[in-house]
Amino acid sequence: MAKAKLKTTKNKASVAEFLNGITDPEKKRDAKKVLALMKEVTKEKPMMWGENIVGFGEYHYKYASGREGDFLMTGFAPRAHGLSIYIMPGYTFPEQQKLLKKLGPHTIGKSCLLIKHLNDIHLPTLKKIIEKGYRDISNTPYVQT
Repeated sequence: MAKAKLKTTKNKASVAEFLNGITDPEKKRDAKKVLALMKEVTKEKPMMWGENIVGFGEYHYKYASGREGDFLMTGFAPRAHGLSIYIMPGYTFPEQQKLLKKLGPHTIGKSCLLIKHLNDIHLPTLKKIIEKGYRDISNTPYVQT
């Protein structure tokens, strides 16, 4: 059986060109604010992952099945419906749950936080959420099951 190739991989595309290509002024402004926030938190150089995810850092994962790969430690993607913020350890931990209550309007998936408008969000809380997720994955030899 052939090994599945990951769709979302790090590449050499320009983050600046990608963000400057966003036509909606609010989405562009929000994306640039999150870019600056993630640069500050991670001290990492942003890289494009796939066609539309800006990622910071990289970690190696391995599933119990033996499947493994590399992925961004944190990042974001401007989407039609808002900004998707990726926190790879997820949002189910008690400390993250407490922070989410203070954040403002949002929805979450396993590792994805969706924010429609950055102006509706408490930015210091968002910064803490990103810091916590980045720190958690940085300090763990990460293995997903």
